[in-house]
Amino acid sequence: MTEPVLPENMRVSDVERGKVQDSLRRAHDIGQLDLGEFDERVRSVWAARTRGELERVTADLPALPPEPGRRTVFSGTGGGIAMRVLTIIWSSLSVVSLSIWGLVALNTGSSLWLLWLVLPPGLVLLVLYLAGIGRPRRS
Repeated sequence: MTEPVLPENMRVSDVERGKVQDSLRRAHDIGQLDLGEFDERVRSVWAARTRGELERVTADLPALPPEPGRRTVFSGTGGGIAMRVLTIIWSSLSVVSLSIWGLVALNTGSSLWLLWLVLPPGLVLLVLYLAGIGRPRRS
């Protein structure tokens, strides 16, 4: 029977090496490593064969701050999805109406019927959003 391999002696893959290289790049970007040290550590990462060797490359670095996420306008809840769909429909109809209004205005003179078609639904969507329907929660 063979003895179990310790986690630090497990072989690493190129995917794991790539993740460590990405964390080193972030550490360099926020000023924890200078360019020479970054280059030296990246070479060590790609020369590493075990998880222990890989962990030693970043052992002295503090935890990286979380990457800034993409700020969402609508939440992933049912209300957010509904607001997203309604906003897309309203935007599409507004663009079509604006195009038609432009053609009509060129041929017959200016008319304000576009405001009656676009403004009320847009105001309803704005009020719903300001009331919190579909907005992501602040963390």
